[in-house]
Amino acid sequence: MLHRRKFLKGLGILSASSWLVKTAEAFEHHTALPDSALHRILTCNIRVALAEDDAKGLGWKDRKSACLQIIKAHNPDIIGLQEVLKVQADDFKAYFNNYMIFGFEGPEMDGHEHEAYFGIAKNPVLFSKARYELVAAGTYWLSETPLIGGSKSWNTARARHANWLRLKDKKSGKEFRLVNVHLDHKDQTAREMQVKTVMAECAQYQPDFPQVLTGDFNAHVPNPVFDIIHESSWTDTYTAVHGTEDPGYTYHDFQGEKYVKGKPNGKIDFIFSRGKVKPVASQIIKDAVNGRYPSDHYFVSADIEL
Repeated sequence: MLHRRKFLKGLGILSASSWLVKTAEAFEHHTALPDSALHRILTCNIRVALAEDDAKGLGWKDRKSACLQIIKAHNPDIIGLQEVLKVQADDFKAYFNNYMIFGFEGPEMDGHEHEAYFGIAKNPVLFSKARYELVAAGTYWLSETPLIGGSKSWNTARARHANWLRLKDKKSGKEFRLVNVHLDHKDQTAREMQVKTVMAECAQYQPDFPQVLTGDFNAHVPNPVFDIIHESSWTDTYTAVHGTEDPGYTYHDFQGEKYVKGKPNGKIDFIFSRGKVKPVASQIIKDAVNGRYPSDHYFVSADIEL
């Protein structure tokens, strides 16, 4: 793993084309290496496709290629996405055709434009079809009525939901569960109640059953949201690997290292684990192509062992 870390550290001095080629080579045979027991998970807030971003040259059509290539270059086994509209989900399906995507299709695909859930950005999850068997999956809404699509509670700015998958590693036969979320961006009480809903749902499983929680939590440490998570026996994979030193921000408003406002705010994108999961490596992905960032968030990765 040491040579891989050194390689990644040197990526910043490479040209965009060289970066993509060499990074792809470094990760192409991830599952064939001696550490093939590891599962590489990414959480990626890709920024919803907005017309106002198009006007600034930061729209999905402008950064789609960079976003897809950067994610692929890190060779993830599983990708938890946030802020995904249909055009973006379709692009991910086409580009990652050896992955299955779960968690986008829903009532809004049926043309019910006047329903509450129409046009809501989703949190789909992609996973390698070659590596995993899908055992079960589902969606619930982060509200007092979790089975009602588009339902809202606790003064949340918009409807939020969780997508979960139970996967079986075809080679080892081991099963684990992944939950992907995006908490409210305006109201603290809403965030706390939403994460309590997730914690209660996950607590249905045995304490030692392997679970992973990915997402944009719209909160940074310290925040009561994370007290709730830690009290429910979840571990931040980044902290488990790197310690408690401030890792810096993950939201950067498409500015990268130039985003001065973000420096005191810290990380808001996380990958947590619970049960028989060992975090082995974690990284904040700060890659750009020709100076273009794939999103207004940095992505986060974690290598875990079951």
